[in-house]
Parts: sequence; structure tokens; C-alpha cells
Amino acid sequence: MAAQVRVRFAPSPTGYLHVGGARTALFNWLWARHTGGTFILRVEDTDRKRYVPDSLEDIQESLRWLGITWDEGPGVGGPYGPYFQSERLALYHRYAEELVNRGAAYRCYCSPERLARVRQERQRRGEPPGYDRRCRYLSAEERARLEAEGLASVVRLKVPERGTTVVRDLLRGEIAFENATLEDVVLLKSDGYPTYHLAVVVDDHLMEISHVMRADEWISSFPLHALIYRALEWELPTFVHLPMILDPSGTGKLSKRKQKRADGQVADNMTTVREFREAGYLPEALFNFIATLGWAYSGTQEIFSVDEAIARFELEDIRKAPAVFSYEKLEWMNGVYIRALAPEELARRLVPFMAKAGIEVEAEALLPLIPLVQERLKTLADGPSYLDFFFQEVEVPPPALFIHKKMDLERTVRALGAAREVLAQVVWEEEAIETHLRQLAKALGLKPGHLFQPIRVATTGKRVAPPLFGTLYHLGRERVLARVDRAIAALKRALARQE
Repeated sequence: MAAQVRVRFAPSPTGYLHVGGARTALFNWLWARHTGGTFILRVEDTDRKRYVPDSLEDIQESLRWLGITWDEGPGVGGPYGPYFQSERLALYHRYAEELVNRGAAYRCYCSPERLARVRQERQRRGEPPGYDRRCRYLSAEERARLEAEGLASVVRLKVPERGTTVVRDLLRGEIAFENATLEDVVLLKSDGYPTYHLAVVVDDHLMEISHVMRADEWISSFPLHALIYRALEWELPTFVHLPMILDPSGTGKLSKRKQKRADGQVADNMTTVREFREAGYLPEALFNFIATLGWAYSGTQEIFSVDEAIARFELEDIRKAPAVFSYEKLEWMNGVYIRALAPEELARRLVPFMAKAGIEVEAEALLPLIPLVQERLKTLADGPSYLDFFFQEVEVPPPALFIHKKMDLERTVRALGAAREVLAQVVWEEEAIETHLRQLAKALGLKPGHLFQPIRVATTGKRVAPPLFGTLYHLGRERVLARVDRAIAALKRALARQE
């Protein structure tokens, strides 16, 4: 094995990058960067039935978006390629044959129909599903006859029937498996493609992988892989099985299932990096959050930079216990990162979200408005709802939206008319606008909120908007007066209908 740390992330292009896969990639990348080692991207594309054409592009783009770059792999190359399993078939055939020759594997000629009958029979008897090992005990003559008949075959691992297989995980120590509970799994399929069990061992050995970090769902396969390593007389790398990521309820693996959020809304969980990106989360925030799923920078510090994570990351600090995915915590963390952005950078990042909402605007036009919204944004996708009325005309909302709970329609119309007179004459500076409107509220015998609500609704079309006085200033006197005039006219028509 190489003295240098060599780690890999080996996704299957059967779907978009899940945050669990991103966490696996991130931990491997951090360990490589911490030790000055090499991070490899290897594509396990042998599952042709489940192959999704654009998933590889998504996986690579999602990793780059998170800042996870690879030293060897697709688009980069390297001395241990090819880095696509579909281009390494000859290697798998070679080592499958070697396992057969060593007596550690055998060819199985059973048809799919017979295998289905075996499964049904075992289930009927209450036995665990699996192969009955019929072909394991064929004589040389029987094998020769079946070969002569041209029957398709697979290669199966010959698991010891008695005793135990002991493996070692860095976090969990030694784990013993009773061999009687293990199955003679398929290593090479009849179509010539390897299964995960064979390909992963061959690739990890030939690519000199020093540490295998993968999800703990693979612990059950660990003894099978160890048996292959030992049969080929290869040294095992260090194994680290990462804790499961649970959904917010803490009762199951993170999945698309619907969840009730803190605000009472019920929605499908977001689970892919693509979804979080489209929802307006910052890559640095998602990076930071995913790093905390099973690892902690310290007991108290939850916000940390990439460089800080690289400097502190140690394999022994990874937890064995499952990690709960909290959307509320991620949203909070994203808000922290948004508030830390320079205004120019936040404006730049908001541009595509404004465009997605149908508002084509340059970052320079957004920049003066950033101080109004930066403290309020939880995600970049919130931007259009806070800023759209600066760039689009607004429809006059229903009268009920204007009326404060302690006001009525008639008083609201009068208050809005008085505000219109002030806004037509005041020096157009934010401080002056605030001073004169507060004085007006006092003169009318109103609390500030009773006056400010109808002004806000008239000028923005909504009750929740950026701070009022900055909003009025940046809208400009002409647009403010035009919108207030339209609102007054609409409210007067509503008042006439009441009479």
C-alpha cells in the first residue's frame, strides 16, 4: 500500500448527488487535504439498468460547487486510471478468474428461474434469502458438461461455511461475523460486468487506496470484501464506516418523505445537493453544515472555515452515532453566512435568483438595496420576495391588507391621504422621511404602526417588506406617490361600496 494517504469517493451515476454522498466525499476530501494526500473521484458505472444520463454531470458539478475538487479522476486523469469502472472490465475478469483458480470463488450456472424458486422455498421454510450453493459442489465433469452446453454463468465468492470472519473498523474496532450467516455473493455477472463487491476491492487495491471511508450501510458487506482481499493476498486499507444521516425526526434514514417543519408547513425533504443549491443555500454554508453531520470542529464552535476544518479534521473524531439532519439548523447557518457576505458579493449571488423570478437585473442595481435585506434573508431564494417591487409595478392589494387591526377603512384612507401630502413635500432623504412620518402619526393620534402599515402595503404590495423608510427612499418620490395615489383611489372605491 502507498505510504501516502490516498482516498476516494466512488459514486454510482444512478441519481443526483445526495447529501449523504456529499458528506462521504467531504470527509474523504478533508482527510486528504489534512494529510497532504490525494483525493480521487472514481465512477462506479457498472449498474447499467439504473444509469441516469445526467447524473454524472450533476455529481461533478455539485462537488465543484461545494469546493470539493479531485486530484485524480474524470477530466483530470492520473496514473491509476481509467477512473470509470466500465473501462476496467478486463481487470475484473482477470481477478475473478484468479479467485476461481485459487479456490476462493466458483462459477454458478443456475438460471434466474431456478434462483427465484430457491428464494421462494427458503422463504417458505423461514430461512434467510440466499443461494443454496448448488454449483459450489459440482464435480469437474459436471462443470465441463455445463460449459460445453454454453450455459451462461456468474462467478460467486466461496465463503467459508464455518468459523468467523473478523474485520477491523477504525471507529468500531474489531467486528466478528459468523461465516454461516454470509452468502456466496455474485462477483462477476453473466453480462461480464462486476458487482460492487469485486469491483470495489480490485479498484481500491490497484489504485493504492489507503483509507476507505464509506457509509455504515456497507458494514454488512465488510466481511465479504475482507475475504476477497485475503484470498488475493492483498493488504486491507484502513476502513472507516461513517454514521447514518437521519431525517429530522431522528427515526429513519434521510429520505424524500414529507416532514412537518418548524413553521407548521409540510413538504418533501430536500435531499440532493442540487435541491439545496436551487433553494438558495450558499455552498460554504452547506459545506459547513454537512461537515457537522458526524464530526465536530469543537464542542462550542459551529461556524468554521474550510481551512479551519482541514486543519482540525481527524478520523478518530468522527462519531459512531447517527447524525440528525436539521433543516432549521441549516437555515440558521445559511443566514449567518449570508450576513457575512460583502454587499457586492451578495448582490452578485442574488442575480440568478432574481432572474429565475422573472426579474432581469444587474448586480449594480441590487447593490444599494442590499443593506435593506441582508439581515432578513435566510436563503438567496428569499431575495425576490423582498426586492421584486423595486423592479416591477405592484398591483393594489385587497383593502383588508391595508387596515391595521385597530383601524377601519375610513381612518386608513384619511391616514394614507395625510401621508401622501407629507411624502410630496419632505426632503427626499431617509432620515427626513422617517422623522416627518413619525411626526404625522403623532399628529393624527395614531401609533406608528397604524400609519406605516398602509404606506408599506401601498408602496410594496405586501405587509412584510424591507425597512419602510429605506424602501421609500430607494423607490423614489415619483414611484411612491404614484403607488400611494393608486391605493387611495382603490380604497375610496371600496369605501363607497360600503356606504
